Amino acid sequence: MNKKKTVRYFAEPHGRNKPASHAGKPTVKPVFEQTAKQEVKIEHRVTNPMSKDFKKPAPNRWNPKAANKQTTEKPRNEKPLEIPIDPTVLLRHSRGDRIDVYGVKTRLHKINEKRKDINIEFAVQQAARAEILLPEEEGYLEADSGESTTNITQQQIVENVDITTATKHFNLALDFGPYRTRYTRNGAFLLLGGKRGHVAAFDWVRKSLLCEMNVMESVHDVTWLMNHTMFAVAQKNWVHVYDNRGTEIHCVKTMHRSVRLEYLPYHFLLNSAGENGFLSWMDVSIGQSVGNYNTKMGKITVMTHNPWNAVTCVGGSKGVVSMWSPMVREPLAKMLSHPVQLTAIAIDPRGHHMATAGLDRKIKIWDIRQLEGPLETYHTNSAAAEIELSQRGLLALSMGNVCEVYRRGNNQVSEDKMKPYIRHRTNGAISSVRFCPYEDILGVGTAKGFCSLIVPGSGEPNFDSYEANPYQTRSQRLETEVQSLLEKIPPEFIVLNPTQIDEVDVPTAKERLEQKVKLLTMKPPRIDFEPRKRNRVTKAKLVKIKQNVKESRFREAAKKLKDMKEKLLAEESRTESADFIPLEPKSVLDRFNTKKKKKAL
Repeated sequence: MNKKKTVRYFAEPHGRNKPASHAGKPTVKPVFEQTAKQEVKIEHRVTNPMSKDFKKPAPNRWNPKAANKQTTEKPRNEKPLEIPIDPTVLLRHSRGDRIDVYGVKTRLHKINEKRKDINIEFAVQQAARAEILLPEEEGYLEADSGESTTNITQQQIVENVDITTATKHFNLALDFGPYRTRYTRNGAFLLLGGKRGHVAAFDWVRKSLLCEMNVMESVHDVTWLMNHTMFAVAQKNWVHVYDNRGTEIHCVKTMHRSVRLEYLPYHFLLNSAGENGFLSWMDVSIGQSVGNYNTKMGKITVMTHNPWNAVTCVGGSKGVVSMWSPMVREPLAKMLSHPVQLTAIAIDPRGHHMATAGLDRKIKIWDIRQLEGPLETYHTNSAAAEIELSQRGLLALSMGNVCEVYRRGNNQVSEDKMKPYIRHRTNGAISSVRFCPYEDILGVGTAKGFCSLIVPGSGEPNFDSYEANPYQTRSQRLETEVQSLLEKIPPEFIVLNPTQIDEVDVPTAKERLEQKVKLLTMKPPRIDFEPRKRNRVTKAKLVKIKQNVKESRFREAAKKLKDMKEKLLAEESRTESADFIPLEPKSVLDRFNTKKKKKAL
């Protein structure tokens, strides 16, 4: 049988084994066409190497085979698919309008500002698109037409929710009340403190007890410190610090007869209010007292802190809310919220709104950032003893043994009468209400124990694991402790508006610059001196005396002015850091400048 000769249709690579006679031959490329009879034909298209259409592959000394690979070029006219974004989502992440470049002088700075606006808009779009990655959404109770969610009991909610959520509703019958309650920042642990000395810390989800003890003294308030490994208890005389095993670590005797406790997590400050009217701050990372001031308001029973700026808010008997910082002896601001005594204060976790309750049976919502309001005013049947705001804006308050929860801004009635979202009656007087972070749970401390209520829609469904992780492991907790200590904020930065720290005080800076320029350009003053006329003193001698006095005074003024300039320049050189970049770059010719002689010490 005659073997058919194989025909090579593709160009040979340009190598050293290729015969020289092939150099001028045309290369052959196949084009495959399929007919209706499913037959394959080969059409020979000849391309002359000398023509313009022939493109020689670029040689590759490291990989000769790569020169023969044909790269597919994408069509240039194709545009990427643009997915529209919901305008409401964009508005939620918006950072404000674009900057007006009308007052910007140079073209370079205008371009920089426009480029910054473009980057901000891109970041807003990316944040809006990332909302699709949030797996959970808040859900509320929905009643049928003609019915109200107020009539839905906790037993009915437990019967209709999943098993995991149903186990989060429980009651603890305790005999050492009334109880103060506190959740950790991630909502995983619960701390109870009874007035008769009972203190207990446990994992309320798994029902795992950390420690339980009786301090044999009256307990007025409790709070967690940086995490569930340490907590503070305001006992009869002083504040005591314990670990999660119940071992006493420290006794803070600078906090005498404290009745309220707060903890500032970003500053590592433990804040207490005493029955003698003193406010105290202690840095728990180093164990030193930061501030201790007399508010002159008598016994303080209403106190909370603003998470946005870490300012402590204290309610007085005259209806005034005063705001305090550990570095200022006087209050930063005062707000007259009620004409009568305040009974409770609460600030939402974002630090935007403050709710106040007074003996006038009114509840007012204030804009605490602008110190304006009231934005909303509501009336209740009796004065609220405790009040709390959740992460999603729900309002919880207690009146005697009745606990009510309200949905702000979603009521079908007027502002004068709020419609309760959930109402629950306990078997004892309520002494504390706390929303659990990242859970639809409301913890209620009573005179006869503790009750955990299910409140759908109260907690934030999506958590930031870098901020607070409910499923935190031991290694993550240790890493978070170190990271938070490295990022600790000094107490000097506790002000009403924390955004002022990164701003420039333009009037003050302008005045300082003008004073500096005036001082550097100042000349010695003109000396006016006329010697008094004496007997037997010639006119020439008077002129000489006048000239000598003028010269001596001029030299003194010039020397004083020179010393002031040198002192100013020396202070500026000391304030310059190691990474300071001067406006005028140094030249290689500076080596020929005359060096100043150092003064001998």
